[in-house]
Amino acid sequence: MTSTYIREQLIDRDLHEVFEFFADASNLEAITPPWLNFQTITPMPVVMEQGATMEHRLRLHRFPFRWVTEITEWKPPFQFTDSQKSGPFSIWIHTHRFTAIPTGILLTDTVVYRVPGRWAGRVIDRLYVERDVKRIFDFRQEAISRLISATRYGS
Repeated sequence: MTSTYIREQLIDRDLHEVFEFFADASNLEAITPPWLNFQTITPMPVVMEQGATMEHRLRLHRFPFRWVTEITEWKPPFQFTDSQKSGPFSIWIHTHRFTAIPTGILLTDTVVYRVPGRWAGRVIDRLYVERDVKRIFDFRQEAISRLISATRYGS
């Protein structure tokens, strides 16, 4: 069974500035919760564009994972999508959408994912993954607000 998670966040910055923050792959570790022990193995800087791949390591519920993602859609400054090439999910597709509105930028994260295994995957999703994804995006929302407020991108 495929699950979808959607999170919206209002950011009081310019569209290009917000997109530039997300286009800088070195910011990924800073907006990922420490309990995931997330590390990007791919040397920085990564040129973010369609077809770019990155390798990561993380630990989830004491299990180590290697995670390779690819930028499958790149439409600056409005949207990009990263998809899992290999890793802990059967499917992981994360679309980042940036919409200029009168009060700033509306960041919409949409994640479509599937946990491996038929009935066991559904149980694991309901017991752990659904909750973990929400916790990850709770952390991201706070970190994004803090980091974008503290840093000016572009000019």
